[in-house]
Order: sequence, then structure tokens, then C-alpha cells
Amino acid sequence: MLEGLTQRFQGVLKTLRGHGRLTETNMQEGLREIRLALLEADVHVKVAREFVERVRTKALGAAVLETLSPDQHLVKILNEELTSLLGEGTATLKVSGNPPNVILMVGLQGSGKTSTAAKLALHLRKQGRAPLLVPADVYRPAAIEQLVTLARKVGVHCLEVNATADPRDIAREGARYAKTTGYDPVIVDTAGRLHIDDGMMAEIRSIAEILSPREILYVADSMTGQDAVTSAAAFAAALPLTGIVLTKLDGDARGGAALSIKAVTGVPIKFAGTGEKVEDLEVFHPERMASRIVGMGDVLSLIEKVEAVVDRDEAEQSARSMATGEFSLEDLRDQLRRMKKLGPLSSLLGMLPGAPAIGNMPVDDGAMNETQAILDSMTIPERKRPDIIDGSRRKRIARGSGTSVQAVNRLLRQYGQMRKMMKQAVRQASRKGARKGGFPFGFR
Repeated sequence: MLEGLTQRFQGVLKTLRGHGRLTETNMQEGLREIRLALLEADVHVKVAREFVERVRTKALGAAVLETLSPDQHLVKILNEELTSLLGEGTATLKVSGNPPNVILMVGLQGSGKTSTAAKLALHLRKQGRAPLLVPADVYRPAAIEQLVTLARKVGVHCLEVNATADPRDIAREGARYAKTTGYDPVIVDTAGRLHIDDGMMAEIRSIAEILSPREILYVADSMTGQDAVTSAAAFAAALPLTGIVLTKLDGDARGGAALSIKAVTGVPIKFAGTGEKVEDLEVFHPERMASRIVGMGDVLSLIEKVEAVVDRDEAEQSARSMATGEFSLEDLRDQLRRMKKLGPLSSLLGMLPGAPAIGNMPVDDGAMNETQAILDSMTIPERKRPDIIDGSRRKRIARGSGTSVQAVNRLLRQYGQMRKMMKQAVRQASRKGARKGGFPFGFR
């Protein structure tokens, strides 16, 4: 989402790279570009102005470290100030009090509250808790059915309610049911409302009074920019918000809400929705987001993604196959399946240091899907022994995968080249190991 802002920052840093040291003149030029970049990203005007002033004070008011070039010095300052702007420190959920702990989900219509409630339930279930979903949105058609369906999908319990009941009564019943059954925490999905709708705002305040929630999370649609910030401020004035969930951070909007909302409301961002799947909810780490914006990547989040979806035994088996040069098409198929669980390649590239430099590289997730389809159309013996794939088998594989014989031939050719390179690497490592009296790749 913040790719445009990152690229503008990188342009400023590239210009500064040509200067021997920071001066007031070249810094003023750089800060002007940074301010324009923030405003173009739909960052709140006051937030952008104060941010630039803090960066200017730090950049010109402190001695530049001798080991840092001007651009490195500015990267350090930008990273520190962005981290401060986004929240400084990871804000955790407060769900460790006497059960049932209630989490109240509030926000505008269409912000993604219902799907976020289910995503949060899955997140808590993975932590060993037993969340209960309570559908208190009786106004939007099919909202209750949607939450019931999502609850089933993520493997958590959803309270059965009457669609004509009063939301306050549903909230009371949810808390009572959780207390008698042991479900904890209770996640209450409320109806979307406009902050100018006095009746609906009075209703959500009364629900909050009834439940005394440990958390009141405002769900903000990142794609709406400054509107999300304005609405969040109105909700914060009406309710004691404890956290914000930014949805649709994987979108292509300018992303100013992410940089403005904490500064305007004073409420920490606790989670970020990064996709449409129920697994696409991440704990928000301000320092990691700041690092990505200035082009330093987010390797920690990438590692966590890998650890969450990759089975250790399977990974070790693949490593052994590569180390022995016996990497089959079956191994390749398994690797692709694991990679697809991590999400789109473009989002993974964005987590790597230097991402802006490779941002213009073509990333074709469709090509990966085509390869997966071809491999899925092969039989197990064919994947384990590609040399048996003759002309008739290639035609059958192409038909089964919805591709062409040329695409099958291309995959087999690329696989052959890859396998040849692996074997060469194994031989070279073996020779080095023999000269040193050891064994390559740690195998004995």
C-alpha cells in the first residue's frame, strides 16, 4: 500500500547520496520532497507538518556520525520518526483478566468488521484460547449468516441469535452464555454505523456500558484515507477505544490512514488486515512498518510467515534432496505449495531489504499457478522420474492442466537446468569438503 511513499523517500535519499555531507540547503530540498510525498499519500496535513519538523530538527541539530553518509543519516532519522508516528512498540490485546474478556468491534459500514472479527477469533484460537463470536449486527442483511459461516470456517463457536432481537439483548446473552460455558474471550460484532448517526452511536455506547469490554477495537478501512482518520477521531470521542485494526493494507491506496490515525486519535494500532483470507490478520509492529517504508525491509515478519506455514520436517527433507542433487518434480511441487501459503510474491518481495530497488521487477504469480497446474496433472511416477514423460504423456499433462505442450516442455527444460546446477554445486562442495577432510552440507 505504501509503495508510492517508499519510492519517493528512496528518490530523496538517492539525491542526498551525491552530497558529501548534510547541509541546510540540501536538507531543505529533501524535506520538501518528503512533505509532498506524505501529503500525496493522504497523510493528515498537521501530522505531515509536525513529522517533517521533527526530522529537520534531528537532522540539522545533531552532529552527523562520521560513519554515516548523508542518506544513511536521514534513513536512521526517518525510521525513528516513522516508528514513533506509528506507535513505538507493539500494542497487545488485554484479554488476561477475569473471564469472560469482551472485545467489542466497532466501525463504519463496509469497513470489514465482520470478517475481521472472524480473523481475530482465529488468531486467538491459534494461541490456545476458546473465543466466542457474538453477531450483534441485526441491521445489515445476512450479517449474522456471514459471521456464522466464517465461525465455522475458522473453527470457533458462534452464538445462535434471533435476527429480530435487540443488539443490547444479544450482547447480554453473549456475555451470560460465555460465563456459563467457559468461552473466552467474547468477540462482539456490532453493526456498522456513521459517526453522525446519533441514535446508532447511543446504541453502541449502551452496549459498551452493558458489557464493560476489555477491548474496544475500531476497524478502519485503510483504502478510505483521511475519511478513516476523521471517523476514528469521532468514534474515539464517543467511546473509550483501546485499539485500531487497519483493514485492506494489501490494497493499492495511498495509505495515509496508517500514518495518521495513531497521531490523530492517540489510540494504538493493534492489528492489520493484509488480505481476504481468514489467516490474513497480523499483529501490527510499528518498527517493522517503518522499516519497510524507508526501504530496509521486514525480515522478521517474513521469517514469522515462513515459520507459520512451513513444516520443519518437510523443509529438512527438501534440503536433503537439494544437498544430494536428487531434487525431483515432486519436491518442486511441495516447495511451490509452501510458497503459495506465504501469499503473493509481490508482498514477500516487499519485506526484503532494498525492496524499492526490485519493486519494478515483473512478479508473475500467474506463472507460478501455471507451473503448479502442470505438476498437479502429472502422476507421482512422472514427478519422481521425469525421464519417462514422452510425447503422449506431455499432451495428456497439457490437457489436464489447461496449458500447452510448449508450456510443459518449458517447465521440464527449466527443471533439467535447475537440477544440473544443483548437481554441479554438490560436486563442488564435495571437492571442497574432501580437501578440508570434512563432509559437505553437514551430512555424514
